[in-house]
Amino acid sequence: MKGAGLFRRRVTVLPAALFFMSALVLCAAPTLSQESNGAVIDSEQERFRLVEVTRGMEHPWSLAFLPDGSALVTERPGRLHRLQPDGSTEQISGLPSIAAVGQGGLLDVAVDPHYQDNGWIYMTYSASYNGGYGTVLGRARLSGSALTDFEELFRMDRGGGGRLHFGSRIAFLPDNTLVFSIGDRGEMNRAQDGQDHAGALLRLNRDGTVPDDNPFVDDSGALDELYTLGNRNPQGLTVHPETDVLWQTEHGPRGGDELNIISPGNNYGWPEMSQGVDYRTGEPIGQGTSAPGMTQPIEHWSPAIAPSGMAFYFGDQFPDWQGNLFLGSLVDTHLLRLEIDGERVVHQERLLDGTIGRVRDVRLGPDGNLWLLSDASNGGVYRLEPVQ
Repeated sequence: MKGAGLFRRRVTVLPAALFFMSALVLCAAPTLSQESNGAVIDSEQERFRLVEVTRGMEHPWSLAFLPDGSALVTERPGRLHRLQPDGSTEQISGLPSIAAVGQGGLLDVAVDPHYQDNGWIYMTYSASYNGGYGTVLGRARLSGSALTDFEELFRMDRGGGGRLHFGSRIAFLPDNTLVFSIGDRGEMNRAQDGQDHAGALLRLNRDGTVPDDNPFVDDSGALDELYTLGNRNPQGLTVHPETDVLWQTEHGPRGGDELNIISPGNNYGWPEMSQGVDYRTGEPIGQGTSAPGMTQPIEHWSPAIAPSGMAFYFGDQFPDWQGNLFLGSLVDTHLLRLEIDGERVVHQERLLDGTIGRVRDVRLGPDGNLWLLSDASNGGVYRLEPVQ
């Protein structure tokens, strides 16, 4: 465990750290200028400053704000912190047993929309059971610096010996249910098996029970919890705050990363179809880039960008970004801004190219700023602030 002193810095990122920015996809690169209080980035639509809120976290994975303006931050090795706006933190105790193996560990954290009434905090993580590892959903309440009243709500029916593709993001739907993602666990054919939780989105009531209107409840060939099938490794999930439509990103194989509009009961194709190709052979996967009865992504990326956390911007700090979708990129180490027209991507801009490394999570803060996590052994929390 690291000392608290590692978390108590709040400094603006120096211009030298931004020299690594490269040309953007489909647009001109943002330009940098220097002011006395740090680096300023002139992007296509907005002028902003990147502020380092804190540093020294080990592979931070998820960020979720509490009503008082503080935030919960997970570290994949199995730690949870409460972060104050000034950058100070405290470690939270009371976590369940977590198996931090490979891509697994403590993953998403999400605050119940009715938190002020019920106090619930939800989390996904990998656990060891039945001789393997699987993705688990749990919830607890926060009392001071400790979790209490912990409840395990769900664990996937069959884990696996591999250390890949655990997912996992959580999103709350307006009907008081929640959806969360599980990857295919590195065994691609599991994503097409209706009797398997791997490679899917799952929908539950917030107490862990199965909603009566889940799409496969009356289907003997599929598990009741399933909401979609054919998802390779979904690590981005968010509800559009105006339309209530669920949007999702997932990692493709060699290329073929996807942005999807989620509809209950749909099959998103993996591995019967993919916009990417086989890692080893370079050959098409399954039936190629389409397959009967399977849902196409609304956008895809090749080469891969490895999309992770995502958020729609509807704040008051950046008026020209209203309604834009922001994605974190892991392999391509940037923040991707998407302009959306209905359910179509009409323009893309890459921001912070190589500046903070692998962007693991993106959140809209209660202050109207965008907040980011960098996934590294010495990862950090960052904030985008407007510059007039």
